[in-house]
Amino acid sequence: MSDPSRGPGVLHVVATPIGNLGDLSPRAQAVLRGVDAICAEDTRHTRQLLGHFGIERPLVALHEHNEDGLAARLVERLRGGESLALVSDAGTPLVSDPGFRLVRAARAAGLKVSPVPGPSALIAALSVAGLPSDRFVFEGFLPAKAGARRERLQALVAEPRTLLFYEASHRIAEMLADAAQIFGGHRPAVVARELTKLFETVLDGPLDALAARVAAESDQRKGEFVVLVEGAGDDADARLAEGLRVYALLSKEMKPSLAAKLAADITGAPRKSLYGATSAP
Repeated sequence: MSDPSRGPGVLHVVATPIGNLGDLSPRAQAVLRGVDAICAEDTRHTRQLLGHFGIERPLVALHEHNEDGLAARLVERLRGGESLALVSDAGTPLVSDPGFRLVRAARAAGLKVSPVPGPSALIAALSVAGLPSDRFVFEGFLPAKAGARRERLQALVAEPRTLLFYEASHRIAEMLADAAQIFGGHRPAVVARELTKLFETVLDGPLDALAARVAAESDQRKGEFVVLVEGAGDDADARLAEGLRVYALLSKEMKPSLAAKLAADITGAPRKSLYGATSAP
């Protein structure tokens, strides 16, 4: 029951385990016990988590299909003095999960939004990958359709930062094959599977070897995946890769010689390398 006399409530954004239940922090448990209600992506999943810790709180289903309509009502509850927690099925909310619209609405209303940090699959994977971690970019899930997936990967060929992706088990083999073809089979990469769970594996090596292993071993196509790919680096190879990408786009609309000149001006890649590499029979 809301109580305007106690002032506005707080929206707590609470990270939950990605596998190992021991990763739910004491602070997270205390917050979940103390709020008036918990907004959950899948209430059945969250009810099991809460039951393990003996926590009984009302649950509100908040997912991609109802978040737009529900956010305003939840903000009114916060204004009325209730405090709420936001959780996803696993890990840190809003990272490839619902919740951003509620957080934005609460902040726009001048309400306090407080993080309760904890597990995150992408940070866990980055911490054990052995790839450069000072600069990285998270791409989330790639498009499900092959053509759109390859187009997105092609746009990232020259990205100098370490790339992180989430991928589903039924697409992991195809995704790795596409990445090896587009980034080059020699590009260092890591496939992190079932992190913090019983069958956790972290495989590293060149993309072509990883793609071949995952394709050959059915066990390596089960579970939840984080794929990390080393960036192209700030070097001549990266400029050339980006130049080839831009040239391929421009050459659809203009003469190859002009396309090569413009692509070279835009990316800093050598014009002769662009024109020669793409116009050879």
